[in-house]
Amino acid sequence: MTTADLRPIRVTVEAPARLHFGVLDLRGHRGRSFGGIGAAVPTPCVRLEATPGDRLTAEGPDSGRALEFARRYLEHERISGGAHLRVLAAIPGHAGLGSGTQLALSVGRALAELHDRPSDPLSLARAVGRGRRSAIGTWTFALGGFILEGGRRPGDDSIAPLIARLPVPPAWRCVIAIPEAEPGLSGAAEAEAFRQLPPPEEREVERVAHLVLMQLLPALADGDLTAFGSALSEVQRITGGWFAQAQGGAFAAGPTRALIGQLEAFGAAGVGQSSWGPTVYGLVPHEDAARDMAQRVRAFLGGRGTVLTSGFAERGALVDSVWRQQGG
Repeated sequence: MTTADLRPIRVTVEAPARLHFGVLDLRGHRGRSFGGIGAAVPTPCVRLEATPGDRLTAEGPDSGRALEFARRYLEHERISGGAHLRVLAAIPGHAGLGSGTQLALSVGRALAELHDRPSDPLSLARAVGRGRRSAIGTWTFALGGFILEGGRRPGDDSIAPLIARLPVPPAWRCVIAIPEAEPGLSGAAEAEAFRQLPPPEEREVERVAHLVLMQLLPALADGDLTAFGSALSEVQRITGGWFAQAQGGAFAAGPTRALIGQLEAFGAAGVGQSSWGPTVYGLVPHEDAARDMAQRVRAFLGGRGTVLTSGFAERGALVDSVWRQQGG
C-alpha cells in the first residue's frame, strides 16, 4: 500500500498562540514597512478536527470564523467539496494573541491535508488571506520559537520573509494576563488606525533596529534573560509610542497599562503588550517564579481577567491525520 492509495478521513491541527513583541519600522523609507518580532506560546491554542463532507459545516467555539476561513480557502483553491470542522479549543479573540491568524491557518492546513493541496505556510497564508501586514503569526504557526520577520515592500503582496528563527531557552517562562477590557483593534478599524498613524522619528526606528540586532537576538542566543528582557521592554516602549495616537499612550489605557506597571513591580525581566492588547506579558527565568508572579497578578486583577503561565512553543502547528485506503 502506498500513500497514493490512501486519503485522510480525519485531520487534527493544534496551533500555538503568538505574542507580538513589536514592529520594526512604520516609516518604510528604506524600502520595507512593518517587520516584527514575536514568539509562539503553547497555551492558549487552537485545536480543531476536519473530516470530509459534501457540505461545509462547523461546530464549537469560533465556528463562525472557522467557516468563513474555510470558504475563503476552498474558493482560493477552487475546491468544490466540503468538510466538517470541529473546533475543540480556541484562542481568545481580539486579545492580541493571534486568534484569527492561527485559526485561519489551522483551517487551511486541515483542508489542505483533506484535499491534497500545498500546505507550506506561505501558500496557506495566501489562501486564507492572512499575513497582509504582519507575518509573525504565519511563521510562528509554521516553526514556533522566536521569530524575526523582514517587513513588506511597497506594492508587494508576498508574505514578509523570515529573517531569523531562534529557540527560546526551555526554562524561561511567560506570565500572560488577559484583563477584562476593550478588545484590541482588528479588521477595518485596525487598517484605518494604521492609515492615520504618524511616521515615527527616524532615530527611534534606528534605535529599535539596533536593540533587536545587537542586544535582543544575541541575548536570546546566549540565554541571557536579563539582557533580553531589558531590550524587549525598551523596544515595547519605543514602538508603543508609535501607536499612542490610536491607543492613548505607549500601552492601551485601563487595566492593560496598569498591568504593565505591576509586572515590572513584581520583578519581571521584560514586559510588554502583545499587539493591540489587552493581553500583556512578563518574562521570568523559571516555573517557580512564574507561579509566584501569576498568583500576584491574579490578586491584582481580582478575578477580572485570565492569567496563564507558559513556556515557549518549541515547534509550530502539530498535524495528525487518520487515513483509510481508497475504496475501503
